[in-house]
Amino acid sequence: MFDIITVGEMLIDLTQTGVSAQGIPQYTAFPGGAPANVAVAAAKLGAKTAFIGKVGNDAFGRLLLDTVRQNGVNADGMVVSDAANTTLAVVSLQESGERSFAFYRKGFADTLLSEDEIDDSLLQSTHVLHFGSVSLTDEPSRAATLSAAKRAKSFGATVTYDPNYRASLWDSEQTAVEKMKEPLGMVDILKISDEELPLLTGTDDCEAGTKQLSDAYGIPLILLTLGAKGAYFRFGELTGLCEGVKVKVADTNGAGDTFFGAFLSGMARLGKYSPAQLGEDEIKALVAFANKAASITASRSGAIPAMPTLAEVNG
Repeated sequence: MFDIITVGEMLIDLTQTGVSAQGIPQYTAFPGGAPANVAVAAAKLGAKTAFIGKVGNDAFGRLLLDTVRQNGVNADGMVVSDAANTTLAVVSLQESGERSFAFYRKGFADTLLSEDEIDDSLLQSTHVLHFGSVSLTDEPSRAATLSAAKRAKSFGATVTYDPNYRASLWDSEQTAVEKMKEPLGMVDILKISDEELPLLTGTDDCEAGTKQLSDAYGIPLILLTLGAKGAYFRFGELTGLCEGVKVKVADTNGAGDTFFGAFLSGMARLGKYSPAQLGEDEIKALVAFANKAASITASRSGAIPAMPTLAEVNG
């Protein structure tokens, strides 16, 4: 039985890591993709995880498949395509460590994952099924992702969701908001950032925005990441702010995924997979643990390679 299965995109983050003597930006090929990041982050922190997604039968695809396995994530649900290349995201960094994305993705492998390529046997064998919104931008990956979440929930899994917005992947902001909101009614734990909160609610106020989502969709637990400020949580009428851990930021890419992977791995260690099983002190402790894990990732370059082990977070 898996603690967590994630479904969606896995891709190469061509991340700017320097500038040559001639002033030309230099990029390194890092494994990435939010759902895969969550699976690896949780696995490195002790959870039993699996990833479902599609990569190309090329050098980058083989790198991704190897990365999943080398980090202790089950890859039985990964599909290798001979018909499409592995997706690329070019990640350019500002001096602050904040990033911008340019995607090479139209018709690429991750968007071509189909519903019939996801076996019920996997979905029946997990306590938690996690997905994000990037795989909702194109068909057939959109239908495959939503089907996986619905099927897993019908088998008794907790469904978790991160509506991670990438403007360049959508035809319009209006379409993005509409499609990103669609799964909210079946979500048990929502992880959202301060970038997406105003997009989905019209407000950047933590209390008002999370209450709106909780009331409108009946989401039991909402985790709102606030970058260096830490994270805010809403558990019904119970709310709280857990301060972040100060570090020198190298690269924020993957920090939010580390946060959520750490939170879910903490639930797994407790043997509690449903928000209803958690108490206030447990939620606060899990958020503090997740903040620390995310801060370590942000202090290093790359997403997956930067993710900490349990010993590092506890150290």
